[in-house]
Amino acid sequence: MELVDIARWQFGIVTVYHFLFVPLTIGLTLVVAIFETFWLRTKNPDYLRLTKFFGKLFLINFALGLVTGIVQEFQFGMNWSDYSRFVGDVFGAPLAIEGLLAFFLESTFLGLWIFGWDKLPRAVHAACMWIVHLGVLASSWFILAANSWMQHPVGYDYNPETGRAELTDFAAVMFNKVQLVTFPHVVLAAYMTAAAFVIGVSAWLYVSKRHGSRVATEEEVGAGEAEAIAATARSDREMYRKGMRIAAVLMAVAGIGVVVSGDVQGKVMTEVQPMKMAAAEALYETEDSCAPFSVFTIGTPDGQHEKFAVTVPCLLSFLGTGTFDGEVKGINDLRETYAEQYGADPGATYYTPGDYVPNIPVTYWTFRWMMGFGALGAAGSVLVLWLTRRKRDETVGAAWIGRVGIALPVALVAANSMGWIFTEMGRQPWVVFGLMTTEQGVSPGVSITEALISVVALTSLYAVLAVVEMKLLAKTVRKGPEPFVEPPDPGSDDHDADAPLTFAY
Repeated sequence: MELVDIARWQFGIVTVYHFLFVPLTIGLTLVVAIFETFWLRTKNPDYLRLTKFFGKLFLINFALGLVTGIVQEFQFGMNWSDYSRFVGDVFGAPLAIEGLLAFFLESTFLGLWIFGWDKLPRAVHAACMWIVHLGVLASSWFILAANSWMQHPVGYDYNPETGRAELTDFAAVMFNKVQLVTFPHVVLAAYMTAAAFVIGVSAWLYVSKRHGSRVATEEEVGAGEAEAIAATARSDREMYRKGMRIAAVLMAVAGIGVVVSGDVQGKVMTEVQPMKMAAAEALYETEDSCAPFSVFTIGTPDGQHEKFAVTVPCLLSFLGTGTFDGEVKGINDLRETYAEQYGADPGATYYTPGDYVPNIPVTYWTFRWMMGFGALGAAGSVLVLWLTRRKRDETVGAAWIGRVGIALPVALVAANSMGWIFTEMGRQPWVVFGLMTTEQGVSPGVSITEALISVVALTSLYAVLAVVEMKLLAKTVRKGPEPFVEPPDPGSDDHDADAPLTFAY
């Protein structure tokens, strides 16, 4: 195994692991802000309980995402120093702004939100979470701008003396055409993920014996406790129903946005990275018009030829160009074009940097899994809205709510992960498209042994963190929302302004 292979495995493990937390963090800031705003407007205790409950789950996820994100940045200096040296002048500005402005904004107001329940006016306190959400969006913008530059480099000059790309147009980097379609697609997918998480947690509590519709019997816990559990369950059931319906509406609306933004993104991808689109469709020969969309394809083991395919006529032309008779370049023609443009080695083996072709089976199937899991999630949100309508039979509805609710978070996490893998693997063998191959970006002074040690160490650490994360989430979910307690109103006459800060969680 070569050093570049080990470095790629490490970066892939760290990135995919980190991205498990990112969409949930982005989306939960919005969901918690919505719940608290509903409580502020309606004074319904259920919304405050949902706010604090999902706020606690958000904080657990935020902490783990923060840790894994820091490690991901350290990787650039560990295994990818040549890449860091090449892109440093371009990446320095957006990543510095992300750290100094966006992250500080969200962390400052998150601290005010955590400690300010009994200090800030209620409207100001609710506004803090909205500002946290804006900070998270700003962080996403700057990070995705850096990644979009890797997909479509703009706003730079290459300095042959230093061997570096130098930033010449900051606005071009910030408003890269790839960035303009990637940002809404990623954020809307994050909203879907957080909504699925809320539905899943609420559905589990809805059908659990202690918290929801399946109330424990007298034989199981005794007559007195059964009656108390039943009374609490009747009250809590309506709260979980509200949480599921709000999340399902958000998920359905965001799902529509994901489809629209994904369609535009596909057209931009066809324009700036035609090989990625060809690999995503396993399209080997150029289609001058009416290119078919592959629903299912079986190819040769080396990925070079198609053996069997189920296709939808003309759909790929529309997805890639906006017209049913648009031309979509195939892998074989693009290989020849790239070989002429970038000087590929004629003797290069398949999947090596000299061929300029990504791993076809990986790109093909991750593209379909991304769309398939996302579509299942959107359909599931509509089903949840139907199952939780008031006139629905409670017994039948509860059984299906549990099944659908628990499946939704799994589907959306899988869709996000597959989408990220497709985005990065589809760009291969480039680490910066058209400028630097992945093989050229690795650190020259790192040995294979050192790289293996770092892979094992980080993977082991992340395995431990995964156990910690799941145990904390499971413990919090099993406990359920705390009973309603009216928080102090700093605007009231009897409020003690000199009372010390309290940690609400």
